[in-house]
Amino acid sequence: NGAICIQPCSPSFHGETSFVCEDRKWQMLSDACASLDVQSLFQVRVLLGTLPYACNFLGRQTLLPCTFTKHFGAGNHSCQADFSCIIPDILSSPAIPGNIADIVELLKKISLLLSENVTRGKMQSYSRIANHILNSSIISNWAFVKDRNAGSILLDSVNLFAGKLLLRNGSESIQEPFIATKGYSIHRNTSGKSFDFSMEFNSTGNITGHVVIPEQELLRLPRASKAISVAFPTLGAILETNRPDPAVVNGMVLSVSLPEELQSVLLTFEKLNKLEQVGAQCVGWHSAERRWDPRVCQVRAHNASAVVCVCAHRRRTYGAFSILMAPAVPRSSLLDYITRVGLGLSLLSLVICLVIEAVVWQHVTKTEITYMRHFCLVNIAASLLVADVLFILADIVHNAALNYQLCVAATFFLHFFYLALFFWMFTLGLLILYGLLLIFFKITRTVFLVAAFSIGYGCPLVISVLTVAITEPKNGYLRSGACWLNWYETKALLAFVVPALSIIVMNLIVVVVVVVKTGRSSLGEGCKSQDLSSMIRVSKNVALLTPLLGLTWGFGLATIIDSRSLAFHVVFALLNAFQGFFILLFGTLLDRK
Repeated sequence: NGAICIQPCSPSFHGETSFVCEDRKWQMLSDACASLDVQSLFQVRVLLGTLPYACNFLGRQTLLPCTFTKHFGAGNHSCQADFSCIIPDILSSPAIPGNIADIVELLKKISLLLSENVTRGKMQSYSRIANHILNSSIISNWAFVKDRNAGSILLDSVNLFAGKLLLRNGSESIQEPFIATKGYSIHRNTSGKSFDFSMEFNSTGNITGHVVIPEQELLRLPRASKAISVAFPTLGAILETNRPDPAVVNGMVLSVSLPEELQSVLLTFEKLNKLEQVGAQCVGWHSAERRWDPRVCQVRAHNASAVVCVCAHRRRTYGAFSILMAPAVPRSSLLDYITRVGLGLSLLSLVICLVIEAVVWQHVTKTEITYMRHFCLVNIAASLLVADVLFILADIVHNAALNYQLCVAATFFLHFFYLALFFWMFTLGLLILYGLLLIFFKITRTVFLVAAFSIGYGCPLVISVLTVAITEPKNGYLRSGACWLNWYETKALLAFVVPALSIIVMNLIVVVVVVVKTGRSSLGEGCKSQDLSSMIRVSKNVALLTPLLGLTWGFGLATIIDSRSLAFHVVFALLNAFQGFFILLFGTLLDRK
């Protein structure tokens, strides 16, 4: 399992195909077999016929004099003007993974070497080449392209080339079935500019997109300039194939090339999946990190068929935008309502709990065991209070598209205090076992404090520091879409899940021990009233200990087993958003002392 096998291509192709062994079967990993004669296409006379570019067009050194191919021969001025002569060879080649990779590389080099004075003819030829590998019928072939960043490279290349498009009479429009380019001249006195796209997505129908430059943004322009937008109805599916995150692109990809003075743009995306329960997230493509980043965009309006996004324009970082949906997680206003109300009530409850504990501290900590119990309870409440506040702050930091370092800091402390919550609940569980099983073994207050602080704060600190130290240098600490631990790339979330689930299991054992010890009735008496009293006592103990020992978090397993079930998510949200209230109720208000 995991073994790699590499096979050469058939005689009519060059390259190789890689396979990986999974579940005792060979699965294709990448296919670099190509039929295009790239040397014939790339060793050309370009840039006013100067030879150095032709000799090293792909970055490949050659010791032989450059030869002009049949396409770019001397005097072939029309081909030098728009390189349309290479199109027949490209369009006649099959869009297999190896050819796709070569065409992406060709477009990249054209963008780097031929992007000066991009005329309409050049842009048309460029679009026809790109359209060949963006066809909806061959999107599945992209999954086997050897370079997993090929989709991102294509996007960057198109944006670079289209950004140099010359506008005739103040506007330009070039349309192919799977790539469309539009450009307008803009200046501060313009009442606002918009780009409307209606394009074929597949054989069943079209999809639309809309780009608007607000009038107030145009007032920032010091001089006349131009705005270029490119629409890709199928590129989102290509970018998906190279991302481990299951979020699905649910609209066309719209790229914009605007003057640096403009700070924001409005985009309207028609949804591909128009189910009402499917949520939407506005995102921008981070060209350096090659991932969708939700921090740069916000949802302005949202209905069953379309989403309006307002996105920050950062030309060197974010050049393309789209919308994501996550079908595995149910989107519900009920969940949002439960979370907001629950967190608000929990914060208030935890503050009241700590105030009550401070007022009655001298009266309820007269014995060693009660001192230890209330000491654990106070730290559980304090850890949860800080964690809930940080949860809200992390959400604000993320939604406000603030800097990356602030998000890392918020995630670190959020991770630390949620771990501290669990480890203090674990300490309380150990204390309960100590009180039940080790009746004649006494520990001093000093020993308890040292052990409790080591477990409650020491262990979380070590885990949190190691997690950020190991994953952050590889840019794998944060997940895309939230200030929280990464899962799909580095599995950093395991640094929270594993300790939390382990503590839940241990505390579940504690509850079982408590039930067994307190549920014993006098054998042989057969008194129904005593049986009822025993059942009530056991039920009360379970109710008291469940929130205090964090057993409600165990319901999170149900959301993993069936992530589409709204009922499981509602139960999980109810139990955990209101945990602070349960701690106040069962840990403080129902304590007779």
